[in-house]
Amino acid sequence: MSTRTGHALGDAHHSPADVAPDGTAPDGTAPADTAAPFSAPLPGPRSGSGTAPGPAARPFDAVLCDLDNVVRFYDTAPLAALERAAGLPEGTTEDVAYAPEIDLPLLLGRITPDAWVESIAAALADRVGEGRARDLARALADAPFRADEEVVSLLRRARTHVPLVLVTNATLRLDDDLALLGLDDLADAVVSSAVEQVAKPDPAIYRIAADRAGVPLDRCLFVDDRQENVDAAEALGMTGVLHREPACLRRALGPYAQAAAPYAGRVG
Repeated sequence: MSTRTGHALGDAHHSPADVAPDGTAPDGTAPADTAAPFSAPLPGPRSGSGTAPGPAARPFDAVLCDLDNVVRFYDTAPLAALERAAGLPEGTTEDVAYAPEIDLPLLLGRITPDAWVESIAAALADRVGEGRARDLARALADAPFRADEEVVSLLRRARTHVPLVLVTNATLRLDDDLALLGLDDLADAVVSSAVEQVAKPDPAIYRIAADRAGVPLDRCLFVDDRQENVDAAEALGMTGVLHREPACLRRALGPYAQAAAPYAGRVG
């Protein structure tokens, strides 16, 4: 995991009986799209919803969204308690863990999360001893995480209008993390730095994501919590959104923050 560089609990899956006539579930979210992940470019923007601008008026044709600190958040309170007990300032372990020389090999898929833990422990051992150093590193790697339900709902609604691609600096266990959160069906595609072996803000990962969405770069909305990543997206012609809270995403999505109405003639 990497809470700084972006390494997901999600909406419940709704059965047809749970879906209201307007296409939303009792909690106001759109039914989950169960389309399988795509390895080839996705179809073009969805139309015919009746609730969003037509193709000519669309502000964007795909949403590319970061994962950590936008959708997924970590609880580092247990780690902070261990740091206090070891006489370290809070945040010391993260400072060590997210230094480029320790973090980047993990994000590029060159080492496993366990090897990352060992690297962190080795860097901390002179300060707190090997045993405590390993405990601190493991507490960071195993920090519990949750998803922001409001953000998940907004993204599910947006996906009823346009393709959604997660673009994240992640580890090799990303698929397992998404499944644990119930978010393995959240997006049409997932672009992971550990799989692609290129990390944000490298322009290459943005081009891969746009290609997976099947949308030109200048027709993508890019959402991230780090300014440098947003700046890189905007340099490629994307519309960038610096995420601070769900309201930021809601404003950026505009009419796409509402679930699309059922297509005319839909049965069931």
